[in-house]
Amino acid sequence: MQPATLRRSRSLTSDLVQALGDRVRDGRLQAGTKLPPEGAIMEEFGVSRTVVREAISRLQAAGMVETRHGIGTFVLGHGDASSFRIAPTQLATLQDVIGVLELRIGVETESAALAAARRTPENVASLRSALEAFLAAVAQGRDAVGPDYQFHLEIARATQNAHYADLMATLGGSMIPRARLEKAEPLTPEREDYLRRVNVEHESILAAIERQDPEAARAAMRTHLANSRERRQRAAAASPGNIR
Repeated sequence: MQPATLRRSRSLTSDLVQALGDRVRDGRLQAGTKLPPEGAIMEEFGVSRTVVREAISRLQAAGMVETRHGIGTFVLGHGDASSFRIAPTQLATLQDVIGVLELRIGVETESAALAAARRTPENVASLRSALEAFLAAVAQGRDAVGPDYQFHLEIARATQNAHYADLMATLGGSMIPRARLEKAEPLTPEREDYLRRVNVEHESILAAIERQDPEAARAAMRTHLANSRERRQRAAAASPGNIR
């Protein structure tokens, strides 16, 4: 017979997995949302750090959340095991990341066009908020991966087609190339300049969406993602050992 404390710990973990999973499924925790810190979850549910970590581990295994070292844990989606998913191990090399960028070019150019045609004032406000968070992160010397992903996710939501948002949630924050290929360390002047150029590209996309110009939005998104792919291709050519 198992000790009562062990059974209780497993029960608490299952209860927490259910509670957090319910929040994802009913929309209280939407795709792209960052989970509260461990301490906040411990306080709210009255559980230990071990229980919180085990619950998050189970949610990761179910494909509902993704933990990025030094940044936090983010919601991916409902975690349907039959759904399309790119695992972190499939983004281990430059060639892997370039492949995802090619997928994104195919999907997100049309997503931007639909967003321009269908966006609401609330969508525009959410996109603007993501760009403000992007600039704030850069000003603080951070790589702005979270706000970058949020911007692209908000475009998908602005299509008013849930399939686009679900796909973006499935890809998760790891779809941003520097989330996988660049070290989490203070920005160099060169990287800060690059991120500011990225923000200019984001502004062009948002401007086209805001004025409801689908063709301009499509072109701006293609330029943005093609620029990212070109940068990674140059890096791949310079470091062939990073490609399988």
